[in-house]
Formats: sequence, C-alpha cells, structure tokens
Amino acid sequence: MGNSYAGQLKSARFEEALHNSIEASLRSSSGDPQPIFTQLYLDPEPYPGNMEDMKPKADLHRREPPSQELMNGHSSNDLEELEDDDDSDSSSPPLPYLQTPVPDGCCTLDGFCQAGKDLRLVSIATEPIEVPAGFELVGAKSPSVPEHILVCAVDRRFLPDENGKNALLGFSGNCVGCGEKGFRYFTEFSNHINLKLSTQPKKQKHLKYYLVKSSQGALCKGPLICWKDCKSRQFSSSASTSKPSSSSSLSSKENGGTSGHSSSPFSLSGETSHSGCPVFGTLNANNVVKCLHFLCIYVWFASPVPTALRVNGPTNGLGVDGRPPLLSPSQVSLGPQGQGYRTADLGDSPVSSAMNSGPPKKRHRSWHPNSLVPVPPTAVPVPAIRPIVCSPGSVLGVSSPQAPVPGVIQPQPINAGETVIVPDNLLSSSGVRPVILIGHGTLPYFYGNVGDIVVSPLLVSCYKSSQLTDKTLETLGLNSSQLLCVETMILLTLQYLARLGSEQIPLREELEQIVLKAMLCCPGGPAISPTQLPWLARLEASVSGGSVQVVVTHSSLGEGISESLRSLCEGPHHQQCLPTYVVIICASKMTGNEFCVLVLGKYQARALAEGMLTTNEFLKEISYELITGKVSILASHFKTTSLGDNLDKQLVRYQRRRKGQVIQPFQGDVTDYIHSQEAASMSPPSDRGQTLLTKVFQIYPTQLSVARSLLSQVCSIADSGTQNLDLGRFCKVDFLVLVPPSHILVHQTAQRIRQSGVLVDLGIEDASSAYQKPDKYVVRLDGDVHAKMEAFMRKVKQNPYTLFVLIHDNSHVDLTSALSGSVCHGELQGLADRVVNCQEVLDAMNLLVLQVSCFPYTLQTRQSRISTHNEVHWPSKESLQGVQSPNDLLYFGLRDYSRSLQWGVASPILRCDDAFEKMVHTLLERHPHLHSMVIRSYLLIQQYTEAMMALTSSPSLRDHITPETLAMVEDLINAPSREGSQGRGHMLLVRVPSLQLAMLARERLEDVRDKLGLQLCFAVLLGSPATELSLPRNFTNRLRVWRGCENEDWVPHTYEDLEGLPCIVILTGKDPLGETFPRSLKYSDLRLIDSSYLTRTALEQEVGLACTYVSMGVAQDPKKAMAPRESDGEKAATNLNDGDELERPQSNGSAATRASGSLAENGVSSSDVADSFQKPSTCPPEGAVTSDAGTVTQGFKQECDFLGSQLSSNSSQQSKAPPSLCSSSSSSAPSPSSSSTQRPSQSTQCGREPKPARVSPRTVIMSRAAYNLLAGESGSQLSSSSLLPHADVAWSSPLRPLITPNLQGADQSMYYRQWTVTRQHHADYEAPPVPHPRRLLLSGPPQVGKTGAYLQFLRILFRMLIRLLEVDVYDEEEVEEEEETSEVTTPINTQWPDIEEVRKLPFDPNPRDPKFRKASPVYTDKMPKCLKEIQAPAKRETKSIRLSRFAAHNAFHHCEQCHHYCEAGPATQLSECTFHAFTFCSSMLGEEVQLQFVIPKAKEQHFVFSQQGSHLESMRLPLFSTKDPALLKSPIFTPTTGRQEHGLLNIFHTMEGATHLHILVVKQFEMPQYRKYWPNHILLVLPAMFNNAGVGAARFLIKELSYHNLELERNRLEEQGVKRQDVWPFIVMMDDSCVLWNSHQPTSDDGSTYTNVSLKMVLQHMETTPKVSLYAMCGTRKWSSGLARKSTSQLYSRCHLHDFVMLNVDLTQNVQYDLNRYSCEEVDFNLRVNSSGLLLCRFNAFSLMKKHIPVGGNKDFLVKPKLVEIENPALISPSQYVCAPDSEQTLLDAPAQFLLERFLQSCSHRLFPKAVQNRNNPVLSIDSYLNISPEISVCYINSRPHSTNLNHQGLLFSGLLLYLCDSFVVSGLLKKFRFLKGATLCVISQDRSSLRQTIVRLELEDEWQFRLRDEFQTANCSEDRPLFFLTGRHV
Repeated sequence: MGNSYAGQLKSARFEEALHNSIEASLRSSSGDPQPIFTQLYLDPEPYPGNMEDMKPKADLHRREPPSQELMNGHSSNDLEELEDDDDSDSSSPPLPYLQTPVPDGCCTLDGFCQAGKDLRLVSIATEPIEVPAGFELVGAKSPSVPEHILVCAVDRRFLPDENGKNALLGFSGNCVGCGEKGFRYFTEFSNHINLKLSTQPKKQKHLKYYLVKSSQGALCKGPLICWKDCKSRQFSSSASTSKPSSSSSLSSKENGGTSGHSSSPFSLSGETSHSGCPVFGTLNANNVVKCLHFLCIYVWFASPVPTALRVNGPTNGLGVDGRPPLLSPSQVSLGPQGQGYRTADLGDSPVSSAMNSGPPKKRHRSWHPNSLVPVPPTAVPVPAIRPIVCSPGSVLGVSSPQAPVPGVIQPQPINAGETVIVPDNLLSSSGVRPVILIGHGTLPYFYGNVGDIVVSPLLVSCYKSSQLTDKTLETLGLNSSQLLCVETMILLTLQYLARLGSEQIPLREELEQIVLKAMLCCPGGPAISPTQLPWLARLEASVSGGSVQVVVTHSSLGEGISESLRSLCEGPHHQQCLPTYVVIICASKMTGNEFCVLVLGKYQARALAEGMLTTNEFLKEISYELITGKVSILASHFKTTSLGDNLDKQLVRYQRRRKGQVIQPFQGDVTDYIHSQEAASMSPPSDRGQTLLTKVFQIYPTQLSVARSLLSQVCSIADSGTQNLDLGRFCKVDFLVLVPPSHILVHQTAQRIRQSGVLVDLGIEDASSAYQKPDKYVVRLDGDVHAKMEAFMRKVKQNPYTLFVLIHDNSHVDLTSALSGSVCHGELQGLADRVVNCQEVLDAMNLLVLQVSCFPYTLQTRQSRISTHNEVHWPSKESLQGVQSPNDLLYFGLRDYSRSLQWGVASPILRCDDAFEKMVHTLLERHPHLHSMVIRSYLLIQQYTEAMMALTSSPSLRDHITPETLAMVEDLINAPSREGSQGRGHMLLVRVPSLQLAMLARERLEDVRDKLGLQLCFAVLLGSPATELSLPRNFTNRLRVWRGCENEDWVPHTYEDLEGLPCIVILTGKDPLGETFPRSLKYSDLRLIDSSYLTRTALEQEVGLACTYVSMGVAQDPKKAMAPRESDGEKAATNLNDGDELERPQSNGSAATRASGSLAENGVSSSDVADSFQKPSTCPPEGAVTSDAGTVTQGFKQECDFLGSQLSSNSSQQSKAPPSLCSSSSSSAPSPSSSSTQRPSQSTQCGREPKPARVSPRTVIMSRAAYNLLAGESGSQLSSSSLLPHADVAWSSPLRPLITPNLQGADQSMYYRQWTVTRQHHADYEAPPVPHPRRLLLSGPPQVGKTGAYLQFLRILFRMLIRLLEVDVYDEEEVEEEEETSEVTTPINTQWPDIEEVRKLPFDPNPRDPKFRKASPVYTDKMPKCLKEIQAPAKRETKSIRLSRFAAHNAFHHCEQCHHYCEAGPATQLSECTFHAFTFCSSMLGEEVQLQFVIPKAKEQHFVFSQQGSHLESMRLPLFSTKDPALLKSPIFTPTTGRQEHGLLNIFHTMEGATHLHILVVKQFEMPQYRKYWPNHILLVLPAMFNNAGVGAARFLIKELSYHNLELERNRLEEQGVKRQDVWPFIVMMDDSCVLWNSHQPTSDDGSTYTNVSLKMVLQHMETTPKVSLYAMCGTRKWSSGLARKSTSQLYSRCHLHDFVMLNVDLTQNVQYDLNRYSCEEVDFNLRVNSSGLLLCRFNAFSLMKKHIPVGGNKDFLVKPKLVEIENPALISPSQYVCAPDSEQTLLDAPAQFLLERFLQSCSHRLFPKAVQNRNNPVLSIDSYLNISPEISVCYINSRPHSTNLNHQGLLFSGLLLYLCDSFVVSGLLKKFRFLKGATLCVISQDRSSLRQTIVRLELEDEWQFRLRDEFQTANCSEDRPLFFLTGRHV
C-alpha cells in the first residue's frame, strides 16, 4: 500500500480512508459520509522513533502474567467496553445499526454459532482446530458475553501488520465451530457467530486478540491486534504503565531522582526479552491500556539529543554505581529529559517518562523481525485523573504482581478523544512551552514532541461544581438549581483571564471564588444558545487587548489545539503578537460544549509549568541542570560585566593594584587601605562605658498566658473523665524536643533550655550539669533519631510516675507518612511520622505530645490527629489588654508587612525589585530550557558582585545595578565605619533554596570580596541546615570582644550569636526551619522565591524569616503613629506597665492550680532567679529579646522582677539591677544589666543618658509573584491566606467560602478542618477517626516566642503536679495561756506515759485548738484575770505541705499500689456488696436503732454472720493478748458527709498497706455516691431520721454501736473460753480531713524537728501503751509550724482531744456524745469524760496535719424561710433564729438545734449581759458545754454523783444555763451556787410543757424572777419540733 515514511505523500492513507468512508456510507441507513480529511489530519503519524529506544522500554513492562493483570483495579473487560463505546475511526458519532433477523431454527445462544457449535475459548482451548494456510486464529468479543473470547479463523491479509497498517479492506474468515468457510463480509460473519451487535459490525472493533499456543499446547489469549486506531493508546500505555500497587514510579526527572514521594531509583541498560515470545508478546492487553486510566504525565525541558530516552536514574543524576551515566545507545539513561509533572492538585504523583522521542526517522534495521505490531512510543493520553501514589519498596520493572493497595483511590476510566501531533522544535522555534489547562470535556492524545507541552489540571476543579454534595451546597448557601452551565463557566473563565495582569498567572483559588460569586448572585445564569456562545466569548476576549483569543471548533478540542500549536510554530513574524491565552471552545452538537485553555504567554506558561513541581522536584531539576552543564550558556553570559568587560580579569587586575592592602574594617572609609596583617590584628574599639552584650532569658506576659492556656488544656484532658490522663499519679516532668534536621536549630533550642533554667526547675539536672546537658533534650529528626527515641521511650516506660512531654517543634516541616517517605533531595522524609505517630508514643499513658508550629495548617485537616479542643493559639493583639508605652516592643508579623504597603512611605519595608524582575524576564526569554530559579540565582550573584565592585573598584557599574541591591551592599560595607557603631554592622540574609546554587553563590561572593580587599569588612556564610556555622577566626574574635567572652575556644553556634557582625548569610534548604536571626538582621532578600511557592505555608514561611519584635512607634503607620491603630491579631503585645496587671489569673483547669495563690509557680526559674542576672545569656522568646536597640522599658520584664522578688530572699539585689531586655544602649551607667550595641544606622553620642534606640522592622525584598500575593490584602489580587494551605493537603471541595485574612486561631482551624483533606502521602492520611487525646497543638506566628512559652509550660506543669502532690494544711498555733499552767513535768525520755504520772497532771478544760477560737472559754481557777483580746483572723491560716508516702488521699489519687484498695476491679459490680441490717437498743434514745452496713465481699472476714450466712451478728474484735506486729487492733470509724470525692478516705498508704478495718459512716441519702467512689469500703449507713442531723449524731451512734458490739463479741468469745476483759475495747474515731501524721524529736536548741510517720505507726504506738485499758481516750496534738520553735517538754498532757481519738468504749460506757449537736460536741464530751474521773491523754510527740478541704463536711445550713418562696432571700441574721411562741414571725427551714446553737453563739450577750468580758464571774453550765460566744466564759459542772468538779467556793456566777437537764439535776444542787445580783438564767427544753415542769421541779421561781414575755422558741414550725427556752433574772 505504499511507504509511510514521514514527509512523503500519504496516498495510501488517503486511499484507505476513502474506502472506509465509502463502505461505511453504503452500509449506513443515512447517506452522510464521514469527514475524511479530519480523519486524516488527526490520524497519528506512522511509527516514527528509534527502535533501539523501544526495546528496553517494552521490556521494562514485562512483569505480570496475563491472568493476573488488573488494570488499575478494573478487569480487562472495562477496556473493551470502553473501546466499544468509542468509534475511533473518526470523530463522528456511531452509526445506528439494524440487525438482520435470525433464520428460523438457528441457534441464538451467546457463545455458539448459528449451527449450535461452541466457539468459547475456554471450551475449545485444547481441541485440535484445523487452520488453513494463510489464516490466523483470532479472538472476538461479544458484548452479550463479555467474559468470554470467541475463537475465529481469519485470513491474515485482512489483519493489520506490525505498524497497524496494510490490512486489506473487507474480510475473509471461517467458523471454527461448524467449519463453515468463506464468509466475505464481517457483518455476515458476526451474525453467524451470534455477536448480537447494536452498532455497525466492524472487524476493527470486535476482533481483539491473536490467539497463541501456550507451552502446554493449549490455546490462549495473546497480544492485542493492533488496529490503526488503537495503536496510539497501546503503546503509550505500555510505555508508561505504572501499577497502582507498584513500588516506584517512572518519574522522568531530569536529574533522575525519584518523584516526590516514591523511592527506588532504577536504571535501564538495554534489557531484552528473555522468553521465547516476541517482545511485544509480553505486553498483554491490559498492560497496554492501563495508562488510559491514570497516566497524567506532562513532559518538559527537551534535550538537544532527541532520540535517547531518559528514564529515572538514581538520585542526583548519578548512575547506579555512583558515576554519571554515559549517553550511549546501550544505556538508556540520559537524554531528552522528560520532566514528570505532577498535577497541580494531586500531590507528588508518580509520573511516567515514556514519552519523549525525537522526530520521525526511518525504521531501524536491528528491530527483531518477529516483533508484532510495534507502536509509536510518543502518544500520550492525558485524562485529568488523580494518579496513584506509589509506595516505597521494590525496584520498578521487576516488581512482583501485587494486589492494588487498599485505600488507594482507583480512577475511573474516561473516554478518550482523538490525537494531536505536537510539532517538532516547538520550544526552540516559539520560545514557549505551551501549557494546556484542562477545562470541560475530553482532551485529545498528544504524540510527537510531547516534551514541549505541559497539561495542567490547575483549574479543572473550578468546573466540577456539579460534583458538590448537597451538604456542601447547603454550607455555601446554594442549591442544585444554582449550578452554572458549561457556557457560563466558559464566559467566566474568559472574563477572568482577560482581566489578569501581564505579570499575573491564573490561580485556582481566584477562579473558584469568581465561580462561587457567580452562583450566589445569578443562580443558573442566563441561558446561552450554542450559536450565541462564540460571539459572547469573542466579546469577552475583546476587552483583553489581544492577550486572550478564542478559537471555536466544531469537531473536537484537538482540532483547535492542533491549529494553535501549528500557528505557534509557523515563524518568528508571529512572535510579537502572540496571545497570552487561547481559549479553545468545541461547540459540538453531539457532545455539547467543551473547552480548554492554551497558555502561550512565556512568563505565564513557564510559571504554571514550574508551579506544578513540588519543592523536591524543582530542587532536583535545578541540581540536574547544574550537574549536566545545561547552565553553561548562562554561566558564560555572566562571565562578563554589564559593561562587557571580562569579570575575572578585572578582579585580578584590581587585586594586583592593591598590593596586599585591604580596606579598613571599621572607623575608615571604603577608600582607606591598610596592610592586611595590620588589619587582621585590629580589634573593634572598646565600648567606653558601655556594658557587655549579655542578655537575660525572661518570660513575657504573653508567653505566660500561652503557657497557662496549655496547662489549662492539659487539666481539662485530665478532668474529662475519660481516663486518658491521670495527673494525680505524676510527681515529675521530663521532656524531649524534636526539631527539624538543622544543627543551628538544635543549638538554638538547647541554648534556650540552658538559659531558661528549666532543667534545674524540673529537678532533672542539677545546676552544674544543666549547663552542659541541654543538648540531650533536643533531637534532630535525622538518621540518628531512632536510637535517641528508643532511649527516650525506654525512659517513658521505666518511669510511670513521670509525666513526659514530647515537643515536636516546627511540626509542619516534613509531614510525609512513613510509608511513602523516602530519601528526597538528600533528606530523609517521613521521620516525624515514624517518631510522633508510632504506636508506642500513642499508647504511653504518661506521655503528652505537644506539636508546635507557626504554620499549623497541614495539621488542621479533616483527618487531623489533634482535637480542636486541644489547640492553643497565640493570643491576638485584641485579646491582650495592657497599655503600652511608646518604648515597648511589639510583634511585627506577616500581616503587618502586608499592611505596611498602605503606609505610603518613600522606602517601604516590603518591596518588589522591579528592575531585577525586568532583567529576569529578559533572561527567561533567552533561556527557555532552564528553570527560572537558576536564572534568578545567576543574576542575583552578578548583582551582588557588581555592587561590591561599584562601591570599590568600578564606580561606572553603578548604573547597571538595581538600586535595591546597591543600597543593601552599601549599608553592609559602610555601617561598621559609622560613628558610634563600634564596628558593628548589619546582617543581610539571601534565601537560596537550592544547596548547589547557594554553594555557588557563597564561593563566588567570597572570591569577589577577597579580590576587592573587603575580606575584613564583612563575612559571607553559608547557612545550611546540614552543617554547623563556620566563621573565619578574625570575625569570631570580633564577636568575642563584643560579648566580653574570655574563652578562646568560643565559636558562634546560632545565627543569634552573630549579633552585630556585618555579614551576608546565604540561607539554603528546602524550607526555613525556624531559626531565629539576630536583631542586626536588616535585609531579607527573597528575590528567588517566585511562582513555585504557591501554597500558603511555602510563601509565608519565607517572609516569616523577617518577622520580629519592633519598637512600638515603628509598628504603626509612621504617618499616624500616634493615632490609635486598628488592632492586629498576629502581634502579641508583650509588655505591661504595672506589676498589678500580673496578678496570676485563675487557671480553669484544676482545683489544685486554682488553690495556689502564689505567683511564684509561674515565674521564671525559681532556681536561678538569684543568679541568672550574672549569667551570660542570649535570648528571650524566639525573636523577642536579642535586640540591638537600646534599653527597653522595664514594664516589659516586670513579671520576672516581680516574681523574682517573691521567689528569692535576695530581692534587694534584683531591685538594684533589673535586667534590661535589649542588647544595645549607649548607656554610660555601669549597671550590669543594661545592654550594649546600638543600631549603627542611628549614631548616638556615648556618655549621655541611655535613650532607647528604635528597633525597626527588617526590609524584605521579593519577587513580583510573591509580592503580589502578599500585597493581596491591599491590592486587587488574592492574598496569600487564600492559597492552598500546604502542598501535602488538598481542598475537599471545588468551591468553598473565602478565607479572610482576619480569620485566625480557632476559626481558621475550623475552616481548614472543614475544607481540606490530606493527600495520600501525608502522615495523617490514614489517621484514626478520633483525634488522639494526649496530643496538643500550639500555634503562633513565626518568631513570636513559642519556645519560651512551651518551656514555661513545662515549668508550671511541674509546679502544678507538685501542687497536686501538696496539700494546704491548717497551720495555727494553739491558744497559749499567759502563765505556765503546769508545775508537774513528766520525764522527757519516756517512750510511753506512766499512768501514775499522767494522773498527777492537771486537766486543762479550756479548748485551746485554734478551731475553737470562736468558742466560749471554760473557766478554771488558773484563768488569767484579764481577758486577752483575741483577734480571730477572717481566714484560717494554712500552709502548703508536700505529701509524703504516708499520706491519706482522696478519690482523685490513683496508683499501682492502691488501685485495688479504692477502685472496683473490672469484674466486681456494685451488686457484689451485701447489705446487712444491724439492730440494737439504745438506752439513751429509749428505742431500737437499726443501722445498715454495706459490706464488700472482700471485707466480709471482718464480720461474724449467722450459720445461714445472711444475718450480721457482730464485728470481729481482736484480743489484748494478740501480739501480731502487723495487726492494727482498733477499728477506724470516719464520719463523713458531702465529701465523697474530696474526703481523705484512702488510708492505704498511711497504713503502709497493712490490714485494717475502716468504716465510713455516711448519711442515708449520700450512700449511693459514697458507694460509687469507694466501692471497696465498708459503709455504715445512718437511719433516715439523721439525714439532717449534725456530727454529734454520727459520733453518738458510732460509740453506741461499738459498745453494743463489744458486748456481743465478749459474749461470743467467752463461749470460746476467752476472758471478757481480754476483748479489745478501743475504736478510733477519725475525721475525713486527717492527711499526715508526724513524730517530733527535740533538738539541742530547745526546738524540735519532725518527720512524717504513718498512721499505722502512731496507732500501734498508742495501742502498745502500758495499761492502755485504763485510759478513756488517747490522741495527738495538732501540727503547726510553730511547734518547731518549742521543745516538747511535756511528752504527755491531759487536755481536750478531737479530730483523731482512740476511744475506750468500755470505760466511757456511761458517757455519751450529745446526739443533737452540730458543733463543739467533742469539747462537751471531753469535759464529761474528765469530770467522770476518766483519763484523757494526749501524746505530744505526735502531731496530726489536717487538710483544708473547702467542700463538704458539717457546713452551715442555708437558713431560709420555710413556706415563703423569696426570689432573692436577704440574709437572715441569727437574732431572727428565735421568736416568741405563737408569733407571726417568718418560720425558718432549719433544724431547731442548729438554730439554737447559732443563736447562742451570736446573741448570748443579750441573755447574759453580766458575763460579757467578765472572766471572774462565768456562766454556770450544768452537764453540758454550749458555745455562748468567745466573750463569755463558761464554768462546767457535772451533776452526777462522785464526779470531779471545780472547786467553786467563793465564786460568784453571772448566769445559769440549763440545757435539756435530766433527773440528776435537782434543786438542792442549784442551791449550792451563788450568783451575782442581776445574774440571768436561761432554761432550754424540748417543748413548752417540759419547760414548765423543769421550772417547777427545780423550784426556780424561788430565786429567779420570770416574765411572760421572756419565753422564746426557735423559729421553726410545730412539725419541726422547735426548742423552747425561758429567761429570768436573779432576785
């Protein structure tokens, strides 16, 4: 059929097309022939390309046996169905087909022929089939049985050759089933084999495979038949398939490294097929078409060697063995470098490289003769579908078959369009590599020179609004009727492009906002007919001034693209008027309107193409260009100066002219030369009265508030009740800081830790080691991190009582998942994920993870591992109150830079160097093959070089340097020479992300500097994360002089150490990693940061380098600096003027924190406040303190001084020398704290008063692209905040509300959590659905002081844990008497009391405990004659005491040892407790009492039950004779109310784990709560009648029960032969607030020391007292700090015992507690016991600490009216607690006894006026002690016979109090006492009748006068049984 060589007339193709067209029209029912010319025009080239290049390529994909082939998870059927739908011979629609009816009697079964014979391959694979000569067996596919292949025999002449050509028209075939031969038409044959087609039968569609014999001789499916229309798909897919599950990607990086996140580089060296079958036989059908479904590959940077095919070589362009690969035919490793693009919204996609082949050539002879159907290697289908991201692992090309990775999104197949030939030399002839922006519809396949076009899905999501879910639409305020039609989308796109500036590039986010606004304002849009669209489109384009053109086609998009590319190549005369954008619209009646955008603007096309690369990819691209020498043309261009001279020669000439002299480094002019030796020996001038450059680490108010917020958050995690964090168990804090892999950052963080003193404060290092060891608390995320983390995790496991905090600083850097991590651009990736998200870290219950970031957006996605509640954001300026003085520093951040553009000053601080941009544009046009950053870098180096020359040797160059560059270099060189600068100068930061370019820049600038004699004027440093700082010796010496550093070995380790040094720092690395720069940084040169930085994080972190704290006046618009300015969320106001602002705010996290009143816990290191001011130190919060600008006011640091004076006794020293904030002032005062450098640009005279110098913001110089985005807030374009937040995340929806720059903190987090999702390689991609409970996020702007804040957080966290381990105990000294009361002293050295000695001691009846300060004193004959005025303090004094291991605990305490004691086990239910009623008869109550015991199963051994086991008989008691040292004999009873959580009811530790019997006595209504909190405790439940009773009732019932039980046990044990007296009669009655017990030892200086002891030890000591059964009560004294000053001269004393008593229930059988009492029941009982002749003994060698518990206990009732509902009840005074009987007064809702006690306490001066302040004439109280106010003394007399009473001879009483007196009180007794004239009487009874009876029985009316109106009752209603009392006067 004729040759098909390129360039020859394609007559054969024409003929063939004509035949096809005629045949189709004859068969079709309509008469329209298909358009032949379109078909010809769009048909692909016959096979071009180099065969040798193909062999390895084809072989490369020989990996999987056909049976296992899955095409992206779809079976092979998908493909065929796909092709069936697609009439690929032309772009016209498929013809309708009417099938002829089947003749009668024929078989119509699918898979069988009409003769009924089986044709299915599975059935006849092994049967012998006769194949005539010249025929081939082929497989046909029937749509009705897609799973089967039908076997046919077809004449080989009618099948295509290997080129997909030369198949004769027509058909000739035989049926292999029935053997019928000679079918001449395929239509006829398809009917015979029952294909049952709905479309025109075509052999090209339905004959699919060659059938071949397998090694076993069976027939099986072979390769696809390569019909001409599918060949473009076949090869391209075979050449570039990348299995979703395969382990690497074919990324065609020009420098060979692997694509963004895939691994395993490989090299191809001429592999050929080793199986017997032809090479193509290994490419089964699925392999061939896989890439239809997901290949999204766009290639760029074509090479001069067009025919070699470069596949992914190892990283950095080196061969496998480390040598650069050679370009040879046998090793296809380097060549036309196809650059794999990722799609803009796809993350680092695996991309394939199989597409760049040169122009068509003759077929190479060495191609294997049997090769079946080779296909052109250059056709690339480009569906816009998300590619699969590959996982690391094996090497591509030999990977074993794997199932698709679960969780991977499998793209759906899409219909493909036709093909487009990319013209040769497109880039070189037009100077532009066109970018095709996918719009709506199907793109064609591209083949030919595909390296010269780029396909970008940048805007495709904007057109996908139809995919929005209803929920998203609702959120946006839309409904589905408002979605825009394609026509409106096209017009909006045109409108947008037409309005873009000449230096702007389209941004997805901008167009999305336009689309959203259009939907909201004009729902549905106007209906646009297909005829109107072209006109409207051209109208929209017309406003663009020719920059936008519209091309309308009617057949396909490919036609328009083809036409545009052809016109682009036609010649240079078109170059001038090229449009920037061509919008191609296909207005097809069949498919509807489709469109795409062809970007032809040179700047825009390059920017879009470069913007598609990830940072890793473009850095590799740059390094590849440098390694392969592609930059040589550019380099040679820069070998000459702008004036055309040879640069190097000029420099050498100048160097010779200098003759070894150099420019004087300081004090001179650039024209002053001195000899180099002399210059080297010069040291900077002395500071003349200036102090040295030492700074103090301080915590600023903002940092303090952030630290508190973090603490509060930790507390709320602990309080949440989810058991995720139990703060009560920790007693230490330890930490580890993880930082990105930067040596400088490690030193910087270690330095902060050292200066903050936090290691000493946390008690993990002592003062000496803390200076050496901070490095071990900071770990870089590099290769060594695993060993260090293992050691850390070991420590975490070994110390369960230490709370560890893992701080992941700058956590937004490298959030790649460990699975997809790899070595990228020399950096390990995925390490952070491996460390922070490993299971050990997640599971450790004593480990908090704090992630710290200035750009937290990548941590705030839908899959975030951090709960929104656990985020702490740096406070915005609005939230920081506190008036600043003008000298204070303010944070100057990103938004301030944006706003500064509106200041309207002559030299803005944020600038775009337009002159530089113009030069760049010129060079970009000249060098379209190079990456723009390479061009920018070379130009930048030349600019700095020529600026140095212009200022020294060649002034004529000045006009060729941009003014910006010249000003910076001039400032750099001249600043050290200015007056007053002391040789200090500025730092100039130049950001060069590529390491190779940065090294080149450093080398070049150093070389030029040295040749110009400037080597002592300024340093040139390479700031690389991977290396330490390296500075020449002479500069180091200069820094040492300024610092006053004596150490010869000192070298700078951080950028801050370079303070004041004139230098250029070339900062390299993929990202800035958070290093802080010194105050002397004046310029930040970001001119290399351009359109490759189109995510928010990437752009903002570059500008973040310049953020810092500045003087307040500068931070505002200079024009209105004095006017109040709109506040800004990012700037932290970090100062306060007055100490009063610094009162510690209450943390809302935990009661423990709230309780601590002192500021100290939040202050700077308590350990080093006293000495920190002598330490040399370097920094405040990240950027906040290293200043070169004068002393800043003291308000800034007042917190520290204020705290310091509290923290150390040495406060005077601090007030003398308050440390100043900054490092520069011109102070002449010798104060050691004022600091020293000054801003060289402002000269100040020395020796004057120090005037704070202004700290100005740094000047930032940017590229135009970045500048436009940062100026977005003030300009017309989008601001940087609207960009995609990070390259590792994607927008979750094509449309979303606009993010405003004012959205900050929590609101911004919520926005990103709603609208962004992680990409597949992100560490959070497979995060669990619920956030981790112990993970927190601290976010704040760059350089704001986050490090200081989290170090302070550690400190206050530790303080809080200590507070949790501390308790406030009462610290009150006993009320002492004026003269010594006791003449009898006991021998000091007795361990136990001698009963005889104790009997000799007098009893002190006066209650001396401070808790009785408001109680009436008890009269004794030794009372002081005059009453000392006792000022009872409003609040009882407490002291904070650290809990010891012997403490009693509340319900919040949990630890391994005692969890079984207080917590219910998992198996135990509350039902496992048994309820037992216990009934006994109380003589006092005169009725039976029924108490209820709740006894846990484990405690039943303490009780005796009846034989049936159900009835509780008694509680077991031990014997006196039992001598078990581990045994505690006395049962412990604790009455408790309202304190189920806070009561100290866990006495496990204070009992040292010994077995004991502890019974909680609770009111009935509180029993369920106590059961819940103390499931393992025995509860004794009081009867319901006592629900409102006071503590007297509980004590009464405990004692009654105990005596009754004692009798029962005596009876029980007596039956077993035990003597009754041998049963142990003691019980312990202990309050629920007893926390610690101490033992006191006397010291030599008449004081005593105490040690904590256990309750077990105290009790055992008391229980082993000799003759203990003779004591009625034993107890201990109450602790106070004053005890240390007194010697315990009396080891024992007889006095009141309370709070903790060991009570002998046998001896005290007849003395009862008053069950009605609410207060003073213990004093009342003690007086009765003593007057009954019984012994009370206090062991003074022991003391008891009582905890101050603010909740529960026997608190006052809220006394309120009984019947009336009052909205706001006024406080009812105690005088209203009583009233006249039957009066109209308001009755109250409170127990009568309570009202009476409160009334007597407050109003007794009315009842006993003669007794007030009268110690000599007390009130006589018989048988009871009532508190009748501290002003009135009470004389207690016991009416029982044989009782011991005070000798009252000669004593006149001022009153008589008779309270519920019993029958022992008789009139004869009263007659013995004498009363003052006018003494008063008060008789109290239960009711009116008993009151009258008492008066009559006691014959009171004989001596006392009563009046009717003197009768009163408590203000209760009758059902509450009020008490009545009568008053009278003595006659």
